[in-house]
Amino acid sequence: MKKETECFHPQSFDQSPVLYSFPPNKDTLGGTAYFLRGKEENVLVDCPKWNEHHLSFLEQQGGVDWLVLTHRDGISNVKKIKEALNCQVLIQEQEAYLIPEVSVIPFDQNYIFSAELEMIWTPGYSPGSACLYYSPLGGILFSGRHLLPNTNGQLALIKTAKTFHYPRQLRSLVRLIHRLNPSTLKYICPGANIGFLRGQGWVTDAYGQMLEIKNELEEIIF
Repeated sequence: MKKETECFHPQSFDQSPVLYSFPPNKDTLGGTAYFLRGKEENVLVDCPKWNEHHLSFLEQQGGVDWLVLTHRDGISNVKKIKEALNCQVLIQEQEAYLIPEVSVIPFDQNYIFSAELEMIWTPGYSPGSACLYYSPLGGILFSGRHLLPNTNGQLALIKTAKTFHYPRQLRSLVRLIHRLNPSTLKYICPGANIGFLRGQGWVTDAYGQMLEIKNELEEIIF
């Protein structure tokens, strides 16, 4: 593994010792990966730029039990990560074929790690797009590319040339709204476009912003 001459340290979430974000990774189209130190499992959400510095950081945090992939564009160096960390890899079943070089655990609608941690299928951006929900700290949704900040720093469903099925993406948003509420979802940690958040690194009033998106797009959804 090539050693980096310049190191960018993972940043802690709101000074929390259990959640860190990695610098954007050009190998995943500028995607942001996260490390979550849970009560029962340590989870790496999507793939950070893979180097000795990040490996050392993860080992210092107690290692990684799971690498969870929220969408196909979050895949990079999965084999190297799995071998270095000896972790399991979780991905929605429709995108498992994209990494034939490693053994993965595919899931369908959801995958429950514990009472406080669950992977939820949210198709739309890609066929196997998914979000990771963590109930402590007020509720955090790792949204991958399902929900992203726009250029104004507001949460949005962003349709791009790579979007698989926008109407399904809208319906996935509605299901999340029905499943969660203001008391169970405070933050969203998006999988890209972090620069639009002007240094904060996460979206606050997450549930309220999701409702605003739904209300603006209600005619399309229904």
